Formats: sequence, structure tokens, C-alpha cells
Amino acid sequence: MTTLAELGPRICIMGPSNSGKSTLAVAIAQQRQLPAVHLDQLFHLPHSNWQPRPEADFLQLHDAAIQQPYWVMEGNYSRALPQRLQRATGFILLDLPTTTSLYRYLRRTWFEHARHGALAGNKDSVKWEMLHHIGVVTPRNRRSYTALFDSIELPKLRLGNPRELEGFYRAEALQR
Repeated sequence: MTTLAELGPRICIMGPSNSGKSTLAVAIAQQRQLPAVHLDQLFHLPHSNWQPRPEADFLQLHDAAIQQPYWVMEGNYSRALPQRLQRATGFILLDLPTTTSLYRYLRRTWFEHARHGALAGNKDSVKWEMLHHIGVVTPRNRRSYTALFDSIELPKLRLGNPRELEGFYRAEALQR
């Protein structure tokens, strides 16, 4: 298994919604003393109930973030992926099952009021669009995530179920 040290100082984390990307990014950031960058926070306006920023503003924020010397960046946003991967030194794909993502989404919206990667001034709530995204759109995206993972020539790590993810936390002494 690829180690955290092998992933270098600029780590890109991708995967389905509610797979644990934000929590993992913060755990790695704390362990390695890197800034954690949450792409949802760059893409959406704070205090807006998930209203997107203008595309040019998001891309400007994204490109400024990837130019930093150190980061662990989580999120997908494939339109900005080529330049992100060009700067990344390592890649992690969380490929947890759809049922896990659905469970985590419901748990987050009903019980967790403070979470990593949250949008400032926003309270998560169950939204039909998000349930549809997790249950219908994400399973189709898994094929492209797998193809992307296979094509990447960076040091990389694929964590395909909660047990593998938990094992990575333990092996790297990461704290949630």
C-alpha cells in the first residue's frame, strides 16, 4: 500500500459525495502540517445554501490554491482537474459503496451540525437533488473515477470500502 509520505506535499483526494474526503483531508493536513483545501468552499458562495460562484471566480480561486507549495485538496470538479493533477504529488481515490455515501449523507444532515468542509453559514439539510446525485449520478461516475485512477502516474492510493479507509487511518496514525 502506498504510504502517506510517498504521496508528497500536494495531495489530491477525489471520490463520491459523502465518502469521507473532507474528513480525510483534515486528518492528513493535521498529520503532515499542510493546509486543507475544500473545493466545495471554493465553488460555492458562503452563507448561500450552496449557491455556486461564477465559474471564472471558482477557477481563479482553484488555480491560486494549487499554486501553493503544500496542500491536501479534496473534491472532484473535473473541469479544473487537469491543472490540479499537474501540480499534485499524490492522489487518493475514495471509492466507497453508494450505500455508505447515502448513510453518511443522512447522518450528516440529521445529526452532525459541525463538520469538516462545511460551507460557512450554511446548515446541511436533506435535499432531493443530493439524494439523486448520490444514488443515481455517482454510480455512473465510478467508471470514470476508476479510469482516471488507472491513468494517473502519480503515487496513488485507492480505498474501496470503509474497512480499507479505517485501515489507512490506523496505519498512518491519522486522527479524526
